[in-house]
Amino acid sequence: MLYPLIFQPIFKDRIWGGRELERLYHKKIPTGKPIGEAWEISDRPGDASVIANGPLAGKDLRWLMENHATEVLGDAKPATAGRFPLLCKILDAREKLSLQVHPPASNAAAMNGEPKTEMWFIADATPDASLYVGLKRGVTRAEFEKKIADGSVADCFHRIPVRGGDAMFLPSGRVHAIGDGLVIFEIQQNSDTTYRVFDWNRIGLDGKPRELHIPQSLASIDFNDFEPKLVPAVYRQGPSFKFRQLVEDPLFNVQELSFETAGQLRLAGQFLRIIAVTKGALTIADGDSGIPVELKPGGFGLIPASLKNVDVKATANTSFLCVEAN
Repeated sequence: MLYPLIFQPIFKDRIWGGRELERLYHKKIPTGKPIGEAWEISDRPGDASVIANGPLAGKDLRWLMENHATEVLGDAKPATAGRFPLLCKILDAREKLSLQVHPPASNAAAMNGEPKTEMWFIADATPDASLYVGLKRGVTRAEFEKKIADGSVADCFHRIPVRGGDAMFLPSGRVHAIGDGLVIFEIQQNSDTTYRVFDWNRIGLDGKPRELHIPQSLASIDFNDFEPKLVPAVYRQGPSFKFRQLVEDPLFNVQELSFETAGQLRLAGQFLRIIAVTKGALTIADGDSGIPVELKPGGFGLIPASLKNVDVKATANTSFLCVEAN
């Protein structure tokens, strides 16, 4: 019998990373390295998340998908090769990331890549933090290629100031980069294909310039994607909480829920869900297993679709993301 699951994070050192995951979320990150990513729920080759609670502790998400896929997924569709459909991360960007794009489903396979649609929730931001998302209005492909050649392609990107609580949806094909001074919760398709357009003339951790992927990028970019906007900060009122829709897409849906006072929510229907706490604390409990999960800021919990009568009990001033895989 399955139950609400938590996993051991997989930490990735990145040239643009830092130590904010330790400061904000008390994560035990490796010492002496700039940690840019915590892969909280992953079923990637060589990077399968290990279960950290209950009777299945020590098993990993790959094992879970090989042996209990139907109970985990319900009606949700697996990724390629029967893998878990989503990849969930927390990113710590102390420096700007590369200007990049992920290939759309229409031509990803032709380039031996995987499509990648994602969303960002800004968990923490310095006062001058910003995102680079989409193209400035009127930029043409010819102008974009010219500016790649002369090193000024960043001038083509739409830059958006952001603060904590903002969210952005990024369908595959949308050019983007995360600016410096940001901590971001990222929910994405299970993919790790990124094509770099420009990397600020930066030297990688190996002492060499990082590889660019100009032909693949040009084949992937949506050149009609001008100046996209942040997700509107429009909330609706629930019984004891407020909520807003962040993403409604064929791949996944994401809502943000906020409790000003302590309260409880029963999750309707049986779906594959992921709960990610951005502030406060909560407990997830179902009516069958009797194995509750407590989550604090930076914590992710997976609720298998087979579970019934799942309740989320939140303390006052708690906010979390509720992700449903489709």
